Amino acid sequence: MALRAAPSRGCRLARALAAPGAARVPPPLLPPAAAPALPLAALRPPPPAARFASSAGQGPEAGGPQRRVVVVRITSPFAWLRTRFYYLLIRLYFDQEFSIEEFTRGGQAFSVVSKLLSQRKLDLLDELVSAEVLQVLKEKISLLPDNHRDALAADIDAIMYTTEGDVRIYYDDDGRKFVSILMRFWYLNGANLPDEVPGETKVFQIVFGDENTKEKRHLLTANYEFQREFTEGAKPDWTITRIEHPRLLE
Repeated sequence: MALRAAPSRGCRLARALAAPGAARVPPPLLPPAAAPALPLAALRPPPPAARFASSAGQGPEAGGPQRRVVVVRITSPFAWLRTRFYYLLIRLYFDQEFSIEEFTRGGQAFSVVSKLLSQRKLDLLDELVSAEVLQVLKEKISLLPDNHRDALAADIDAIMYTTEGDVRIYYDDDGRKFVSILMRFWYLNGANLPDEVPGETKVFQIVFGDENTKEKRHLLTANYEFQREFTEGAKPDWTITRIEHPRLLE
């Protein structure tokens, strides 16, 4: 279930966690003609990307085979071009230092929030998550079984891959300006989940170690939307306005 909320001034992503992310009313804040032409090389989509991780103690030095987990993403050229165009608008008209690469690499906010959710320490999320989403979370977390709650937590070293999803630039009814970036995370978790979580989503299992020391982990996904207000005088903080842990947090 998607937990989504309108922007709230009182809730902000603390600067210590700042890693690069109202009614939504199109059209985009700036017309396409406002952006300068890009060279063809800048518009060329990248090749499919992959993230590798090897289990501890399973390398050649340990005398055992090296095992790796591979997450592959195949990018839609149209989606890639659209998001790069919006990144250009953000740098030109809102934040010249904005970097989606740094935003993508900064998974510490997701890791911290997911652990606090798992530990039911919701009071510590007041300045990290919007008030509307936090209210829904308080109602849902207490009803989760222990294994689902454990599966929400993502250690920073267990995040296998991070990529951006949808990017939006828009006004609200009061004329305030906002940018939202949906981030998608793939992470390993050792919670005691069934082979398949009820529903359509398959839970992929990865087994590390030999026959005597098996360690089973699940490859899970999460979607977090980060939002920032760019109205003149607004605080330069990103707030989490949407949280999805498919088939876990429902």
